[in-house]
Amino acid sequence: MAILLTVFFLCTGCGENNPEQQPRDNETGEAGLTSYVNPFIGTAPLTDPEVIGYTPPENWRVWAGLVYPGASLPNAMVQLSPITEYGSGAGYEYEDTEILGFTHTNKGHWNLCNIPVLPVSGKAEYPFKSAFDHKEEQASPAFYQVFLKDYNVGVRLSSTLRCGIHEYTFKNPADRKILLDLGKANNRVSDWDIRLIGKNRLSGFQQMGKEKIYFFATLNSDIENIEIMDKGESNGYALAELEDSDEAVILRIGLSFVSSENARDNLKKEIGNKTLDEVRSEGKNTWEKLLSSIGVSGGTPREKELFYTSLYRAFLWPALRSDSNGEFTDESGKRRKEDFRYYTIPSLWDTYRNKLVLLGLVAPDVTRDVIRSLVDRGKIRDFIPTFFHGDHAAPFITGSYLRGIDGFDLEKAYELLLNNAYKEGGTRPFIAEYIEKGYISDPQVKDPHVESKGKAGVSKTLEYAYDDYALAQLAKAMNDSVHYEDLIKRSENYANVFDPSVNFMRGKLENGQWITPFNPQYPYYEYMYREANAWQLSFYVPHDMPGLVKLYGGKEAFESKLDSLFTIPWDTEYIARNVSGFMGQYCHGNQPDHEAPLAYYFVGKPYKSQQVIDNILENYYGIGADGLALAGMDDAGEMSSWYVFAAMGLYPLSPADPEYLATVPVFDEVNLRLDGNKPVSIYKTSKGRKLKEIRVNGKVRTSCFIPHELFRKGGKIEIFTEE
Repeated sequence: MAILLTVFFLCTGCGENNPEQQPRDNETGEAGLTSYVNPFIGTAPLTDPEVIGYTPPENWRVWAGLVYPGASLPNAMVQLSPITEYGSGAGYEYEDTEILGFTHTNKGHWNLCNIPVLPVSGKAEYPFKSAFDHKEEQASPAFYQVFLKDYNVGVRLSSTLRCGIHEYTFKNPADRKILLDLGKANNRVSDWDIRLIGKNRLSGFQQMGKEKIYFFATLNSDIENIEIMDKGESNGYALAELEDSDEAVILRIGLSFVSSENARDNLKKEIGNKTLDEVRSEGKNTWEKLLSSIGVSGGTPREKELFYTSLYRAFLWPALRSDSNGEFTDESGKRRKEDFRYYTIPSLWDTYRNKLVLLGLVAPDVTRDVIRSLVDRGKIRDFIPTFFHGDHAAPFITGSYLRGIDGFDLEKAYELLLNNAYKEGGTRPFIAEYIEKGYISDPQVKDPHVESKGKAGVSKTLEYAYDDYALAQLAKAMNDSVHYEDLIKRSENYANVFDPSVNFMRGKLENGQWITPFNPQYPYYEYMYREANAWQLSFYVPHDMPGLVKLYGGKEAFESKLDSLFTIPWDTEYIARNVSGFMGQYCHGNQPDHEAPLAYYFVGKPYKSQQVIDNILENYYGIGADGLALAGMDDAGEMSSWYVFAAMGLYPLSPADPEYLATVPVFDEVNLRLDGNKPVSIYKTSKGRKLKEIRVNGKVRTSCFIPHELFRKGGKIEIFTEE
C-alpha cells in the first residue's frame, strides 16, 4: 500500500488445535467437504423489512442472493440448473412452486439460462411446466435432483466442463416426451434451430443478439416424432416424442460457442458413454480437490456450511468459453484456436475487490487464462475491457502479477491498460475530464431521485484514482518511472471530491462547485454515486487510508464518522432495489462499501472492525425463515468471497497489493494448501474476538498486514486475542 499500517500489540501465549475429521456425504456416506455445501443458500427471497432496510413495494422481489442450485464444475461452460421464472436474476427462485425447464448456462445476473429442456408426459400442453416440492429436491456440487409432479418424472442432473447429463425416470412408460423450449432464455432469443439426426440425436443452436450457443444431444431412446412450433420465434419450441419403454431416459448434451460439431466433440470427449453416477462422482472429486485447498477446524457446523458454500459459490464464474479442441469465438466473431482456455470477462466491478484475489490463490492456472482472455479481447478493442464500472482489470492484473502469476503477455497487458488510463473513447468514460480536472463532474439535476441519470462522477473519480494506484504498481514493476510518477500522483485525486465542510465524498459540477442540494443518505443508481449513497462511498480509498484519515481531520474525527456509518439508521423511505442489508448506513447487500468494516484498523481500533465483521458473518448470510437468504446480491461470487476471507482471517483490502489485512478468524485453525505455494496455517489461540497480537513464524508482527511472500515460503500465522 502507499503507506503501511502499523499497530502494536501486547504479547501473550499461543496454542494449537488438531484438525477435525472430515464430514460425511449425506447420500453416499463418503468423507467429503462437499457435504458442507448447500447450493440452496442464496436462492430464497429476502422478505424481512428489518433486514432489507425498508418495506418493498408489493410483488417486488429484493435483489438478494440471485444464485442457482444446479450442477456445475468450477468455472465451467455448463451450469445445469432448474428454471422457475424467465427474466429473473438466476432463473430459480426458491418461493416458486413450478419448474419450467432445466437450462444449461447461468451466472445469476439476469442473462443466459440457455437451452431449456423439460421432460413431459401424457397430454402435456403449452405452456409447459410442472409443480414440485422442496421435500423431493436435492442439490450438491455437480448434482441436482427433483420430482416433477405434473408429469410424474424423477429428474437427476450432473455436468462436466462443457456438457450436461440428464436422467429422467418416467412412472408411465408411454407418452414420454422431451421439450426443448428454444424460444426462451433469460435474454431475448432472436433465432433458434433444431434438427433430428438419425433416430436419437439432436443438433441446433440458440441465438441472443450476436451470441450463438450450439448444442448436440444424444438419447438412449429413439425419437418417434419431433414437433417443431414457430421455428426461430421467441414463443416457439420443439417437442420430441420418445418410444415407449420402462428404461430411464438418458439425455447427454454438449455445448459450444463455436459450432454444433464442436459441441458433439465436447460431448464425445467429456461424457461419451459415462453414466450419470460416473459423471457425478468425477464432479464431486473435482470440487473436493478445490474445497480442500482451504481446510478449517473449530467453528460450528453452520459456520462450516456457510464457509464451504461461499467457497463453492466463488468458483462458478467467470465461465469457460473455449472447446475441448481449443477453439473459441473471439471478440470480433472470428473462430480461433490458441494455447490457452478462453473465459468470459469477469464481473470486474464486483469481483476485483476480493473474489479475483481468491481465484488467483486457489486456481492460478485459471486466473492466468482469464487474464490471457482479457488481453486477447484488448488486442481487438485496443483497450482491456471492464465490466459495468471502473477500470478494475488494472488491480486484477497487477495484483495477480505481483502475487506471482505470470505466463501471459505482460507487456501487451501493460500497454493496453495504459490505453485505458490515458485514451478517450475506451474503457474509462470521461477520462479526458478526469485527467484535466482531477475529478469527473455531474450535471445539475433538478429534484434528483434514485433513477436520475448522470456520470456517477464521485464513484468514477474514486475508482479511477484506485485504478491509477494499481496501474502505478505495475508501472513500477515494469521500471516505467514516468508513468509511475504520473499515475501515483493521479491516485490522490480521491481528495478532489471530498468536501471538508460536510466530511463526505460529494459530487461536483463542471465549474468545480459542489452539487446542491446534498443529502448523504439518499441512494442513486448513477447520479454522483453508482448504486450507493455518500455514506457508502466516503470511506473508499483502499490504497491510502492514512491519507483519508487526515482528510477527515485526524483519527478521532475519522473514528467518529465511521461510528456513524454503522449506527445512523437507514431511512426506510429510501428504496433502491439493489441496495439492501443495512447496518446503519453501511450496506452489505451491495459491493461499493465492502472495505469499510476494515477502516477502524487505521485509527488503531481493530477490535471495532472485528465487531462489525462478526455481526456481518453471523447475521447477513444464510438468513430468513429457511436460513437460505442472503442480505444482497452475490454478484458472481463477490459476497461469498467476502465471507471466505473474513471467516479465515485475511482480507485483501487493496487487491492490487500482494498483502492481506489480518483479522480474527471464525475457526480455530485454517490450513491453506494453495497450488504453486507452500502451506500456510492460521491459528486462533483463544476464544476472544479482540485482536491483541499477530505472530508470523513465531515472530511478533508490528504490522497488521501479512505479505503474500508468506504463501511462497510457507509458515504459520498465530492470532492472539482477548475478551
